[in-house]
Amino acid sequence: MRVLMILPAYNEEETILSTVGQIQTAQLPQELEVDYVVINDGSSDATECICRENHIRCISLVQNLGIGGAVQTGYLYAALEGYDIAVQFDGDGQHDIRSLASLTAPIAAGACDFTVGSRFLDGSSTFRSSAFRRIGISYLSLLIRLLTGHRIADVTSGYRAAGRSALEYLARSYPVDYPEPESLVHLFKQGFRVQEVPVNMFQRSAGRSTISPLRSVYYMIKVTLAILCAAMQRGGRE
Repeated sequence: MRVLMILPAYNEEETILSTVGQIQTAQLPQELEVDYVVINDGSSDATECICRENHIRCISLVQNLGIGGAVQTGYLYAALEGYDIAVQFDGDGQHDIRSLASLTAPIAAGACDFTVGSRFLDGSSTFRSSAFRRIGISYLSLLIRLLTGHRIADVTSGYRAAGRSALEYLARSYPVDYPEPESLVHLFKQGFRVQEVPVNMFQRSAGRSTISPLRSVYYMIKVTLAILCAAMQRGGRE
């Protein structure tokens, strides 16, 4: 299986080399042929220069599009290059490459079309975020379950994998601002099979989250409206 690791990066000069190094040095299953691409999302720091100087495959966006635009760029690249699986792997060092096999196995086996890496399923992850954020995640999980009938515990997880049909769909249609919860609703509405699997994540080793405490309330209102709108859209595989 040809796997593309999509690394969205915005001002990740302090972590991008170590994140790529995780992939380069990992002991991965022989059945996975793993490549990676950094999507430099209009960074104002040295992220692009570091990638170029170290011969890291990098697509640089001319301006900052946000996480949705960066990830969709990666899906477009994966679709054009014929990859079997695309994996979102954040450039800030939070995701554990050792969980890649667990994340991709259900797709490779044909059991589902899309997987979400969860910090909550077996309690083994070394990082779970703050109590306030966990409350927000639980709320969004309940909202999605009420609207779609499907339960995903870690709906904001950015560690996720898409099989060929799902990545082609997401290359054409992907939410822009805070896409993780909303994209799940779209996938469910389109009839894709989504499975949650346990993964390990770490605390950020540098930098800061783009979602500050002051923006949390705004985020919850906006993502709730986005989920409701997504749930009202026409279903059925496009």
